[in-house]
Amino acid sequence: MKDRLHSQLEQIRLHLSRPDALLMLVMIGLLAGVLAGSVIVIFRFAVEGTLAGVLPGQHDENFEGLPGWLRLILPILGGLAIGLLFRWQANGQTLMGVGRVLERLTYHQGYIGFREFLLQFAGAAIALISGQSVGREGPHVYLGAAAGSLLGQHFSLPNNSIRTLVGCGVAAAIAASFNTPLAGVIFALEVVMMEYTLASFLPVMLAAVSGNAVSIFFLGSAPAFVVPTLEMGSLQEMPIVIVLGLVTGTIAACFIHLSQLFSHYGRPYPFWWQTTMAGLVVGICALFAPEVMGVGYDTVTSALLGEYALPALLLILCCKVIATSACGGFGVPAGMVGPSLFMGAIIGSIVGNLMNLWLPEASSSTTFYVLLGMGAMMGASLQAPLAGLTAMLELTHNPAVVMPGMLAIVVANLTASELFGKESIFISLLRSSGFDYRTSPVLQALRRIGVGSVVKKDFIQQAHIISREEVEQLLSMEPEWILVNKDGHPVVLMHAVDLARHIQNSEAEEGGIEEIDLMEIPAWRAQTVPIHLQASLQEALELLDEQLVESLYVESTSPAGTHQIYGILTREHIESAYHY
Repeated sequence: MKDRLHSQLEQIRLHLSRPDALLMLVMIGLLAGVLAGSVIVIFRFAVEGTLAGVLPGQHDENFEGLPGWLRLILPILGGLAIGLLFRWQANGQTLMGVGRVLERLTYHQGYIGFREFLLQFAGAAIALISGQSVGREGPHVYLGAAAGSLLGQHFSLPNNSIRTLVGCGVAAAIAASFNTPLAGVIFALEVVMMEYTLASFLPVMLAAVSGNAVSIFFLGSAPAFVVPTLEMGSLQEMPIVIVLGLVTGTIAACFIHLSQLFSHYGRPYPFWWQTTMAGLVVGICALFAPEVMGVGYDTVTSALLGEYALPALLLILCCKVIATSACGGFGVPAGMVGPSLFMGAIIGSIVGNLMNLWLPEASSSTTFYVLLGMGAMMGASLQAPLAGLTAMLELTHNPAVVMPGMLAIVVANLTASELFGKESIFISLLRSSGFDYRTSPVLQALRRIGVGSVVKKDFIQQAHIISREEVEQLLSMEPEWILVNKDGHPVVLMHAVDLARHIQNSEAEEGGIEEIDLMEIPAWRAQTVPIHLQASLQEALELLDEQLVESLYVESTSPAGTHQIYGILTREHIESAYHY
């Protein structure tokens, strides 16, 4: 019974190694979405419940109600606690959030450990409870990605499937965090997976639906921000929208650059020192603008309702940019998505106030520009225009802002990326932390395919010394490949036809042979090394390049835990699969 179950599971794994295993991926994506959504709900209950119990007025965002001395001390103590937690438990690993997910997908096939999952949960909870200038969405993304990754690892699924499950977890996390399933899908595909294919789209979509359903069941379905229906007054406002995009893109570039500076100057110091200094920067900024503490969605709501005067908005924006840059650059394990929406809302409110002051008859309400600023800042700082647009739409349920929102986001993105040469905040911080992040269409295609879908099983394993009788028996099976063993393990791969040709030539010249050495006869031979059946074609190609060989033999694990040779793989097989 156990062997039969193992055999069935092995068939499922082989099927999932194909790039078009849609139905199976969709089913597993549904499970990953439920799991990720449940994790996000638990995290939110833990953080928001704690904040509501300790902040004045039993309000989970009322850091403004704290006395000044406590606004200074609380982030410092929180930063120190985070640093000590990671010093004692992280084994030198300090990168968390979306950047860590990108790094694990690029270099480790999406593998995330349970220990890191717990560190992200605890570190982000401390950051949010202590009022660091961060968002909850970055930790949500990491926790959702980890949930999908751990699910795939538990069932030993092929690595190409684990990558998809990471994307499913990300989409479910964003959907559960914001109540925005479409934004979750776009964010997962545009920011994390960086691909749009049917095989990834459908599982990610269903994961977002299931994660959002879990969130609605426990947290309700109300949008994050409740605003009246808005629309642009006339096409005469288009120049104002362009100005908003230029301003937002410039501030996004400043935010990214400042984060890089904090990261660069903090790297020589211990991590606990960096997080403590981040808390100090937040505490000092909170003395002047307490709104910078925490997630700040109450401040975004006030900006949408036009409750801040222009001088207050300018002060809040400056303090928020500095405080959030310090948290991101010094490695506080929380998110940048929420702060980008916060800063965008303040920028939009500033532009809206100025336009209503200078051109009262030619501009819409301030709330309209706040919405545009939120989408533009998210799109520019994350370099994710579609994610910014869909988030702006779903967060506020205002479809009339789509057209001007597109314009503002495009201008903001181009300003940050082309005028100032900035990549997304996540990739910029990755590079500042010493990671050489890279991706390409070829690598993405190879990551989507497991070796199990390409491996060739028409081979015979044979010791390098072979007798005449063994040769006849081997060739009667008509294999395409011979995997030659020496000293008890495979060392080279050769074509069976080369052995047959040698036998014919030897019989014609010498009248027959008694024994031959497969390592000595004239033939094409390629050195070979092992790779596991769970690997992707990207791993296979990297192993070929690293070991300077031209072939691999693929191993699978039996129920008893022993390794069995499942098939062989050459560089030509990999290239053929990619071209196909």
